[in-house]
Amino acid sequence: MTLSISLTINGQPKTIALDDPRVTLLDLLRERLYLTGTKKGCDRGQCGACTVLVDGRRMNSCLSLAVSLNGTEVTTIEGLAEGDDLHPVQAAFIECDGFQCGYCTPGQIMSAVGLISEGHAGDDPERVRELMSGNLCRCGAYQGITEAVLEAQRTLKEQKERDAA
Repeated sequence: MTLSISLTINGQPKTIALDDPRVTLLDLLRERLYLTGTKKGCDRGQCGACTVLVDGRRMNSCLSLAVSLNGTEVTTIEGLAEGDDLHPVQAAFIECDGFQCGYCTPGQIMSAVGLISEGHAGDDPERVRELMSGNLCRCGAYQGITEAVLEAQRTLKEQKERDAA
């Protein structure tokens, strides 16, 4: 039995036929839509490499059945930049050297975008580390990641204040 779902992925509406209702969002993104920036790490929701935004909230895509997300908006790492203009979190990761091997970086960035937009980051490095603890980095780039989240939050706050003025 084929099921049809509708998703908006990185701003583009998609209607997708699923032959298997058990396909995860992660597998749909990587294997059917060729959006390979979202990484498959542990495939158990423990490492955060597969983090995407669903309706603006952080989600481990390896734990989410695609069929259960019918009608939602999904943002992957490929959908953050606007043309050649990086999202402030992406720019901060580069500026603060918030990555080493880079495998976990897309999930880290998506988690950071989510926690900043949720208003949880604050300006406390310890709180940022706690809120990012669901994203693991085997290389140990945590100091740069924390600095990048705080820097991006400052940049986004300044942009918001300029836009309001």
